[in-house]
Amino acid sequence: MISRRLAEHVKTHNWFAVAIDFVIVVVGVFIGLQVQDWNTARQERARAEIYSARLTDDLRYEAWHWEYLIAYYKDVRENAQRALAAMAGGPALSDERFVISAYRASQYYFNNTRRSTYDEMVATGDIGLIADQRLRQTALEFFTSPVIEVATREAMNSEYRRIFRRQVPADLQHGLMTSCGDQYVEPGDFTHIVGSINYDCVLDMPAEKVSAAAATLRGDPDFLPALRLRFADLETAISNLEAYNPELLRNLRAIAKDGAP
Repeated sequence: MISRRLAEHVKTHNWFAVAIDFVIVVVGVFIGLQVQDWNTARQERARAEIYSARLTDDLRYEAWHWEYLIAYYKDVRENAQRALAAMAGGPALSDERFVISAYRASQYYFNNTRRSTYDEMVATGDIGLIADQRLRQTALEFFTSPVIEVATREAMNSEYRRIFRRQVPADLQHGLMTSCGDQYVEPGDFTHIVGSINYDCVLDMPAEKVSAAAATLRGDPDFLPALRLRFADLETAISNLEAYNPELLRNLRAIAKDGAP
């Protein structure tokens, strides 16, 4: 309609009307672009709010996971230290307590990382939509940090773990897992993260089988050096979790605290 009217005004040399039609067209285009920009901005704000909420929930979980790993590996280290001391003239342990401590020293904790929101934002280029700088920076640092992966890989592939599982009979290992293994802690429960593997337990197995396993472990020439290496790896893992990136740990704790009831 406007284009036909504009053509007629040009044909009649009505330049004033041409100017008005031109202004109408320009204003219409401008308003259309503004509406489009406003709509795009509104959609981006909506996506940003959804992403921020999801990312915050993921990082609250990861904050718990990080704290749990610190407490867990300290418990594992304590058992490794206890077994080492018993083999080096320190406080004596009964065969049952020795086998339990030796078993717990071989344990590690694995949990899937909740990174789907972060990966989606990186893949779509929407990571910049997160306006909260602390939230964005914490996500970037956490999901690119190798600390948890390295600690898990070293524990899974440790020589000590292989020696223990090679030397101890399968039924005794099952009894250890059933009676003295990891206690489940609900994700997000900060209250019970300490002691999930370092609690009093009774190994319901024949005493002679337990004593035979203890003697086999003590008599294996590779057991003590591997246990020392395991202790050193645990020291490194705990140090990395606590001191690798102090700002990351502070931010994770702050995000977890913000979400506390």
